[in-house]
This record gives sequence, structure tokens and C-alpha cells, in this order.
Amino acid sequence: MTTRHRPESRRHGIGFSLIAFAFLTAMAFSTVPTPLYPLYMARDGFSTFMVTVVFATYAVGVVISLLLAGHISDWTGRKKVLLPAIALELAAALLFITTTSLPGLLVARFITGLGVGMITATATAHLHELHSAHRPGASPHRFELVSTAANIGGLGVGPLVAGILAQWVAVPLRTPYIVFAVLLVLGLVAVALTPETVEEQFAKPTYRPQRISIDHGDRSRYLAAAAGAFASFAVFGLFTSVAPGFVAGTLHQPSRALAGLIVFAAFGGAAVAQSVTARLSTDTKRRLGLSSQAAGVVILVVGMYTANLAAFLIGGVIAGIGAGVLFKAALGTVAAAAVPAKRGEALAGLFLIAYLGLTLPAVGIGVATLSASATTVMTWFASLLLALLATVAVLARRRPAAH
Repeated sequence: MTTRHRPESRRHGIGFSLIAFAFLTAMAFSTVPTPLYPLYMARDGFSTFMVTVVFATYAVGVVISLLLAGHISDWTGRKKVLLPAIALELAAALLFITTTSLPGLLVARFITGLGVGMITATATAHLHELHSAHRPGASPHRFELVSTAANIGGLGVGPLVAGILAQWVAVPLRTPYIVFAVLLVLGLVAVALTPETVEEQFAKPTYRPQRISIDHGDRSRYLAAAAGAFASFAVFGLFTSVAPGFVAGTLHQPSRALAGLIVFAAFGGAAVAQSVTARLSTDTKRRLGLSSQAAGVVILVVGMYTANLAAFLIGGVIAGIGAGVLFKAALGTVAAAAVPAKRGEALAGLFLIAYLGLTLPAVGIGVATLSASATTVMTWFASLLLALLATVAVLARRRPAAH
């Protein structure tokens, strides 16, 4: 792969904004079903376990896509991956619009996962290169802020928009998808208008699935970043899978708009924290992320034990802040350390590990609810997450101090 060094700066600046819009829209669409799950549960008698099966289907799609296609934009070009990825999400939106059956829901979520797995690392790498071409030699803070805000912020925007639409418009299980289908079409146009930053190679390397490699810059730094990403996405997985059901059931708050607002607050806290901590060192961001995430999860569990919505919301926001800051530190570390020829691969590996964190704890929660109460299960989740955060802290402390 070769990166173009002297493109038209203004076109790359506009392209940076266009890719950020497409990235945010794609990630927002991926969480549109989050506040709608209780509606599916009420209509079809879904259990919390079935919700996590649907969520796991999406996550399996993400992981498969990351393994098979998350890294190929390094030699095919960013747009040749982003365009079909967003097209997959559009196909999923059309499926959501035309059917509300469980099989249709499972297929649509799987297709959504395939699209997201192709988008995350590719869009992040594209933003990094557009930023570098538009502002050569500039600080990477703008790239880090926009890429993580599009990713994490998008995950919060989806439930907020879907929850509001589901609360106050007709046909709540279809209208949100119609709105996002239109936005995804605009996302396709945005990508098509953006300059390519990778020159396609005529002699392409031998294809192989994505491998999880720590050989990207300093190995210990990559390993610490990956562990932090897993921990961060464990919290995000909680809020995008079973949290709305907990709010409706355990806290007796069935409002779809409220469910969307709670998820948005958690992810919004993450996005805001990423902005205000932009100039902190990686070590400081990591420590802030670990401590905030730990404190937030404890408060969230207290809110469930006391059936206190305010405590649950505050705990969610604080946990979201911690997860957002910790993930931003991980993303910035990997993007900066990887060489251009392997940046897509390095980011795909990071997102693969992160999405395992998104998937495994959420599925574990769903399975555990078959034999224990939601409050008990959340206590187990919090205990395991606190142990994981402590492990991340120890692991980060062991890495070399000078880089």
C-alpha cells in the first residue's frame, strides 16, 4: 500500500467531514434496535435471553466481518470496503422495514454486524489518512476526537433517535428504520464523494483472514490497549443489549424514549469525556478511564438494588465516561504505533478484540438470567468487570515506561 502524499488539501478536509458523517450514521444504525427490544419482547414474548441471542447474532456478524474483511482496505482501498459495507446496512434496514418476525430480525442483525465489521477499522483508518493529508504534521487530537465520537457517539445517537421515534410516532418497529435508511443512502453518497487515500496495488498480497497480532509497534502497548478496549466494550455491550430490559422490568420504567435517553447518556458521557480529555497523556487517560468505569459500574448496581432510576442513570454515565476515555486511549495508541501498510490490520485486530468484549459479557448476562434475577446477574457482571479492570491496570503498569 502507498498513501498519497500531495492530494488537494481542501478535498481531503471535506472528505474528512463526509466520512465522519457516514461513520456516525452507520454506527448509529447498528444500535437502533436497542430501545425497541422491550417492544419485541412484549409483542412476541421474548425473554432477556432471546434478546441476547439476537444481540449475539449481530456481534457474530461483526466478528466474522472483522476476521474476513476488516483489514483488506489496506491494499484494495478504503472506499471499496466502505461502500459495500454501508450497502449491507441499507439492506438490513430494508429488511427491518419489511418484516418484524424473529427470523427476519436475526438475519437483519447479522447483516448489520457484517457491515459494521467492515466499517469500523476501515473508516477509522480513512479518517486518519484524510486528517494527515488535510493537515500534514498537525496533532492527531482532531482525528482521535472525531473518530471515537463518530464510533462511540454514533452508538448513543441510534438509541436516542429510535427511542424518541418509537415513543411518539406511528409504527414504532418500522419508522426508525425508514429514517435511517434515508440517512444511509446519504452516507453512501458521502463516501462516493470522498477522495481515496490508498492506491490500489496491482500485485495484491495473498489473501488471508485477519489475524490477531500484537506485533504493531511496541507489543506491550498494543496488548494493554487491546485489554482496555475489551473492558470498555463490555460496558457498551451491557447498554446496547440488556440495559433497556432492566430499566423496563427491574426499574419499572417502560418508556421507549427513556430507554433511548439512558443509552444515549452513557455513550454521550463517553463522547464528551473524549473531547475534554483530548490533550491528556495516554497514561492519564487510561487511569481516568479505569477508575471512572469501576466507580460507575458500582453505582449502577446500587441503583438496581435500590430500584433508583437516578442512581442507575448516574452510574451509567460515569461508566460510559470511563469506557469512552479508556477506549480512546487504546485507539490512539494503536493508530499511532502501526505503520501505514498495516494500520487497517492493526485497527481491525483492536476492534475484533473490542467486539469480543461487546459480545461475550452480554451473552453471559443473557444466559445467567435464565437461572438468576437481573440484579444478581448484574452483581456478577460488576464483580467480573472490576477484576478485569484491575488486570488491565496491572498489565499497563508492566509495560515499558519510555516510548
